[in-house]
Amino acid sequence: MTKLSVNLNAVAHLRNRRDLPWPSVTGIARAVLDAGAEGITIHPRPDERHIRRTDVFDLERLLRTDYPGIEYNIEGYPSADFLALCLEARPDQATLVPDDPAQSTSDHGWSVRKSAEILVPAIETLKAAGIRVSLFIDEDPAQPADARALGADRVELYTGPYGGSHGTPEGRDHLARLAATAEAAHAAGLGVNAGHDLTLANLPDFQAAVPGVQEASIGHAITADALLMGFPEAVRRYRAVLARPA
Repeated sequence: MTKLSVNLNAVAHLRNRRDLPWPSVTGIARAVLDAGAEGITIHPRPDERHIRRTDVFDLERLLRTDYPGIEYNIEGYPSADFLALCLEARPDQATLVPDDPAQSTSDHGWSVRKSAEILVPAIETLKAAGIRVSLFIDEDPAQPADARALGADRVELYTGPYGGSHGTPEGRDHLARLAATAEAAHAAGLGVNAGHDLTLANLPDFQAAVPGVQEASIGHAITADALLMGFPEAVRRYRAVLARPA
């Protein structure tokens, strides 16, 4: 099945509205992992508007001590500070995204070949430390071969355009391009992850159409669902959708 990695940025964002220790990022991590999630994702930003540097290491200690085998995925732009953070925290996977630090959220993937000057040294640094590297890419079948040539291990499909147009002819076009990009990634020898605006409503069609997705990173939608049903039940429902063979 496709593994579920729960992104905790929205939880940290809610906590940071007040000078209070709740909701606890590590507490919610425990809740989702105990309910069956296979991974934790965070995307720390330089201004710490949601995930703080302390969260990075609190989660690292939690996972290594109490949840061995659970994947830790840290996303971010490959700045010197981000790379240093990854080298200290040693996540299982680093997902490199082409975000400007001021962006509210990721909204496009790498143009991999054009970004080689930025990506190659970052990939080499991370892989030398034993960290798997995934590149965030758009629904473009030309990108995976370039990602492989630069040394990446996986790509993460940016599913935002599909998520925002699900149920329309445009959404079906996005889905077809995502499927073609996943197939190109497999042909290049890369693993495939996916994330952004995947919900309980649009995830079934995505799972049926896009082959071999190893990991789905879901944050905003699962947090919104958790406000109604609680995190454990939300995790169970997403895992039920992801349970079809990848």
